[in-house]
Amino acid sequence: MTQTAIHTSSLRGIRWLPVVLVTVAIAISYFDRQTLPVAIAAIQRNIPISDGQFSYLQTAFLLSYALLYIGGGRLLDVLGTRRGFTLIMLWWSVACALHGVAAGFGLLLCARFLLGMGEGGGFPAAVRVVAEWVSPEERSTAMGFINAGTAVGSVLAPPLIGIVLLHNGWRMVFYLAGAAGMLWVIGWSFAYRDSPAAARTPLPPVPIARLLSIRSIQTLVFAKFMSDSGWYFLLFWVPKYLYDARHFDIKQVSYYGWIPYAASGIGSFLGGYFSSSLLRKGASIDSARKMALGLSAAFMPVVMLVPLVPVEFALALFSVAFFCQQSWSGLIMTVPADVLPLSAVGTASGFVGFGGAIGGAIFAIVAGALLQHGFGYQTLFILVGSFHLIGFLAIVLLGGRIQPIGNKDLRDIEA
Repeated sequence: MTQTAIHTSSLRGIRWLPVVLVTVAIAISYFDRQTLPVAIAAIQRNIPISDGQFSYLQTAFLLSYALLYIGGGRLLDVLGTRRGFTLIMLWWSVACALHGVAAGFGLLLCARFLLGMGEGGGFPAAVRVVAEWVSPEERSTAMGFINAGTAVGSVLAPPLIGIVLLHNGWRMVFYLAGAAGMLWVIGWSFAYRDSPAAARTPLPPVPIARLLSIRSIQTLVFAKFMSDSGWYFLLFWVPKYLYDARHFDIKQVSYYGWIPYAASGIGSFLGGYFSSSLLRKGASIDSARKMALGLSAAFMPVVMLVPLVPVEFALALFSVAFFCQQSWSGLIMTVPADVLPLSAVGTASGFVGFGGAIGGAIFAIVAGALLQHGFGYQTLFILVGSFHLIGFLAIVLLGGRIQPIGNKDLRDIEA
């Protein structure tokens, strides 16, 4: 295809209905995982939860999320996107509603673990939809659009949860969030059909051992491990930081807590669009992806300044970090679709997400332990600000070129 043809096709390479459906699902997933952090102050009035226990709740979510990132990806490669995603969304919607019946820390921990199990399949499903329906030149734009769903859910969470908390109590937050997922399942079942590309895929899922032998996949797993260690800290701890260190109340978190998440949505889309625009101008996939990833990582250290500035500037710095993180996230989750056949995309993206979730789980424990032993948020923000740079250096120095696997390597993997 000529450069002119690529340019004129632009967004026509995207089949919008599948992309929009998955974007809504991702928005619901991020709303669901924000229910606990935003409602934590209200929950603590009924169920005492220390900083250490709060970190355990996040770790429970992330450990099961990590394991089922792999399991969910494999499930999707075996069952197909439509049936696999239906089961995944049903599971996590019921698990979210289960939080509402918790009478103590134990059931809350169990519900959080089950929620992570369900949500682990969300992004592997998104990557499969992109691989099935979207042309290579527009995949990063589509993935950026889908990844912006994380911002939609996170932006809506503080004000909507705040309203429900003030009028109906914290248990209703979880019931309503679970109901939203059930409604999505109905719409998905009627509207989505697996693509012709999926029907033409004759190969069984690629053996996991062979998939993990690919150096670029190994590097992506490590880079996601580093970057998501910081991201999940920001995602789960920023509301608590505003409560504890900046002395916000529920109304203030509802009014202002959405701002960084709005910035993350803009970053999701613009990062993907920027990379796609480089491809349309003739850049290689390797250059287009790495340039956008490098710019995203370069500005993450601004979060180190958060404890040193007034709260309005802290929110601005959080917004820059959230913008860059979600630009990075959409791009890095596009790469498996760039380099692998459809029969391996779900599993590979599952392993990449697994790396990120394990990093988040480990750092959640580290963060809780540091806070309980007298270290302040300053130490944590210094660590968080460095993680993306380490991940990017690994991609550049160890990952090789980002390009579709050649015929010989493809036969070796799919043999």
